[in-house]
Order: sequence, then C-alpha cells, then structure tokens
Amino acid sequence: MVTLILVRHGRSTANTSGVLAGRTPGVALDERGAAQAAALPGRLAGVPLAAVVSSPLQRCQETVRPLLDARPGLSLHTDERISECDYGDWSGRKLAELMDEPLMEVVQAHASAAAFPGGESMRAMQARAVDAVRDWNARVEAEHGEDAVYAMCSHGDIIKALVADALGLHLDLFQRIQVDPCSVTVVRYTRLRPFLVRLGDTGDLAALAPRESAGNGGAAPAGADSGAAEVGGGAGAP
Repeated sequence: MVTLILVRHGRSTANTSGVLAGRTPGVALDERGAAQAAALPGRLAGVPLAAVVSSPLQRCQETVRPLLDARPGLSLHTDERISECDYGDWSGRKLAELMDEPLMEVVQAHASAAAFPGGESMRAMQARAVDAVRDWNARVEAEHGEDAVYAMCSHGDIIKALVADALGLHLDLFQRIQVDPCSVTVVRYTRLRPFLVRLGDTGDLAALAPRESAGNGGAAPAGADSGAAEVGGGAGAP
C-alpha cells in the first residue's frame, strides 16, 4: 500500500505557555513554530507527495501552508477525524495543574480507560484517527498507485496513537512514544502489516541534550521528574 508521512504541527503558543489547548480556537504557531513550518518544504523536497491532509485546527493549517505554497497544484484536504483529542473540561487549563488531577494517572498508565470530562475517550480518539488513515490510504492508492506517498498534519496524541496502532501496541503503552513539534513520522502500509520507517524525526540531535531544571532557570516539562508523558505532545526542546 502507500506511505504516510505524519507531521506534528509546529510549536504553538499553547505549547510554550504550558496550556493544554485541545480544540480551543485561535491557537497559532509561535515564532519558532512558524520557522519550523517554513523549513518543512526543504525537509520534504526530495519526496513526491500525492496529497496533503490536515487537521482543521489553525496550528496544523499554518504548518502545512509553506509546503503547499512551495508545491503549486498540491491541494489541501481537511479531515475532522485527525483533529486534536477533545479534552473537554481540561481544554485551556495549565498542564502543571492538571498533573494533580486523579484522572491524569489513568491517562498516563491506563489510557484505554481514560475519558475526559465533557470530552471524548482516548479509545475513541484512536479509533477515529485510525479510520481516517485507513480511508486515506485506500483513496490515495486508488488515485495514485500503491507506491504513492502522502502527508498528514495532526497532533501529538493523535500521532502517538497512530504509531501504537501501526506497531500493534496496546493503547495503554502509547505514552511511551514521543513526537516533538514539526517532527516527521513515517509509516509504510502493506497488505499484511505496517512498517514504522521514521519516528519523531526533526533532524535536531541537539534536542537530546539534558534539559535544565526549573530550579536552574530552565523550563522542565510538567511531570518530567516523574517520567510522565506530556499530554497533548509538549513543546519539544527549549
């Protein structure tokens, strides 16, 4: 079947302010996120793209705009099914304060049982995203052939859930996966199984350097000292 390039949106204003944006409207790329998006066409310059699909949220649409501008004739398809998780009442709240919520422990360790108050369950989030990918795989293959490559711009938790599905991992293990802003993850789908070709590739190995602690004037992510995953995907390297 086809090859799917999953792009997480560039760093957003919510990422840098430590807020769980969810589907809150008006969340744009910050200055660094815009620069990440501007670099995306160069990173994908050698890849022929049959289609670009995006979440409807502003930060994803802004991320793929430079890519579309660099490739006249390549149209954008928007799919609600790859929109951010509906975090319900958690949307717009600080991640630091959410770490004290009892539900956060379930989100971290037993995601398949987690449902956000006033929002959706993580099972439903994964199911709709997987359905979207299967549908787009079939459509792209039918229109462009089995060797076609297409890009999909979405969100941290969505991409992690899609990677878990591709690897045959239970959703409860998906918090072990990390995808930074504007990272590229590639899955090649075949008749019998998917193959994970790239995971969270930003090309920036400097991001592997130890982060400063908050006590040293740095900005360690919420829950970093306990090994907790950053719900929503986090802001990436400082």
